[in-house]
Amino acid sequence: MSRALVMHPKDNVATVLEDVSPEQSVEIEGGDKTLTLSAKQAIPFGHKIALRKIRLSAKVLKYGEVIGTATQEISAGSHVHVHNIKSTRG
Repeated sequence: MSRALVMHPKDNVATVLEDVSPEQSVEIEGGDKTLTLSAKQAIPFGHKIALRKIRLSAKVLKYGEVIGTATQEISAGSHVHVHNIKSTRG
């Protein structure tokens, strides 16, 4: 089982702490809660995994702040990166 970390309670993504293989279980820690998801595809160390479904054009939240907008619907357990979000940072 791999691990991931939620930075803020409002976040809809977590950061994986090691490379994750498709269908691998990921234990997601944040505050006093732990969630387990199955990865939909490979996710490299340091990248993001969706905690829940993120709809097209929805805000992507990390650190409790908007880091981007979804350019497609993203399912829970999916890799979240430049292929499916557009940055809203300068």
